[in-house]
Amino acid sequence: MRILLPPSEGKTTPEAGPPVALPRLLRPALGQARQQVMDALVRLCEADTDAAMRVLKLGERLRGDVAANAKLATAPAAAAEHVYTGVLFEALDLPNLSPAARKRADERVVIFSGLWGVVRPGDPIPAYRCPVGATLPHVEGKRPVGLGSFWRRQLEPELAAEFDGQFLVDLRSGPYAAMWRPAPGSHAAVRVLHERLVGGELTRSVVSHFNKATKGRLAAELLREAVEADSVASFTEALRDLKYRVEAEASRVDIIVTEL
Repeated sequence: MRILLPPSEGKTTPEAGPPVALPRLLRPALGQARQQVMDALVRLCEADTDAAMRVLKLGERLRGDVAANAKLATAPAAAAEHVYTGVLFEALDLPNLSPAARKRADERVVIFSGLWGVVRPGDPIPAYRCPVGATLPHVEGKRPVGLGSFWRRQLEPELAAEFDGQFLVDLRSGPYAAMWRPAPGSHAAVRVLHERLVGGELTRSVVSHFNKATKGRLAAELLREAVEADSVASFTEALRDLKYRVEAEASRVDIIVTEL
């Protein structure tokens, strides 16, 4: 069983270490594609900070991230589990899992990225800012290319081989889920719904903070408990054993929460 995660937009910048070595990342055959995206991102950020901010959809307070992107090729790298921050990764808390659970994390967890395609928690990467929704020039010639469509083409053969015969727990958010779609029947797409009373009526909705925190805690529990599943039915049963309220329909699995 494998666990698919989105990245965090915010990152912790490594203070020291060698730069990223693309052959060390998950699926080394993606090295050329990663180099193309990194070169295009560096070129954009070196040339024009304001243009880069528009392309990457960054506000003024993130101007410094453009300067950091311009130095990606030589920036210090650290394990992705230490670089990614934010609500989901804080709840997952990979560095503080037991040694056995951390080993399972590196074997099972795959983090999707607009810059790297996919990485494992232990893969060394620098801090970066590159949302998968961006459209970058010079990835494939001068014509701007949407990273989502670029990575869909690159990931299809690689991940078909990587995940062959394995059940997938998909905790990705929309733009990162669109980078690669699992085959029908091979995965559970998890959604977290916040249930509450509004005007006397019971309502359910996706609330970002609840969604990310619950998914992070769920991933941690799956790793700590060494949960195995090979179908939506067995995965749903495992979630109920972990005391989650669950509703399933086809490949979609909804976790119902009322509080964090």
